[in-house]
Formats: sequence, structure tokens, C-alpha cells
Amino acid sequence: MACFAVPAVEAIAVTAVAYILQKKEAARSLQVVKTEGAEIEDNKTPFSKKLKWLRNLLFGGALLLAFEHVWHGEVVPWFPFLTAVQNGEAAQMLHEMATVGVSMAALITLVWVGMVLVTNALEKRAVKLQPHSAKN
Repeated sequence: MACFAVPAVEAIAVTAVAYILQKKEAARSLQVVKTEGAEIEDNKTPFSKKLKWLRNLLFGGALLLAFEHVWHGEVVPWFPFLTAVQNGEAAQMLHEMATVGVSMAALITLVWVGMVLVTNALEKRAVKLQPHSAKN
């Protein structure tokens, strides 16, 4: 009925956090890692960009779910917008949001955590495989 609202609210919160982090990261200059006299640029993906991945996953899921609810007539373009509220099924709607909505948002977040872990591992591997420049 309104389970799409939970991932949408999480996506809005993640968007705000990503915006704040992006401003902080932009304020810092490009970090240079010095190893044995050679300078190597830090090619790690900024965390704000990783948060944007989560935002996109959450908004995408919420939009698809909202479309599905519109398709089945559970969301209508007139007030109060949710047919569950019109039919007196608000308690059932809140229960669905608390169970289905929260579990979907948690699953999306867990998938994102997996993506971040894989990305971090690949970035560490790339740094290890990076050739060191010859000493003068």
C-alpha cells in the first residue's frame, strides 16, 4: 500500500548526508600518497559517490514500487492519495510499511554495503598491483 515510502524517506536522508560529505570532500585538496619517494594519486572512490549509489538504488526501488501501487489502484491522484486511508485500512498500511517497507530498505542497504566492500577490496588490490617507480 505505501511500503515504497520507507525506501524513499531513507533515500532523502542519504541524499542530504551525501551532499554534506561531497562539500567536505571538495574542500579538501587532492590527496597525494607518498611511497618510497614516488608520488601516487589517490584514486579511491569518494564515499559521497558511494552514498549516491545507495541513493540511486533506494529511489529506483521506491519509484518502481510506487508505479506498481499506482498500477494496482492502491495509489490514486486525488486526496488522500492512498486507497487504504479512504477504506479505513490505515493500520494495515502502517503494518505493511513497518514490515515490508523496512525489510526492503534494509535489503537494499545490505546490497549497497556489499557493493562498497567489493569496491574497497578492488581499490586496495589496484594500489598493491600499481608498479613503483624506479629509484634515482
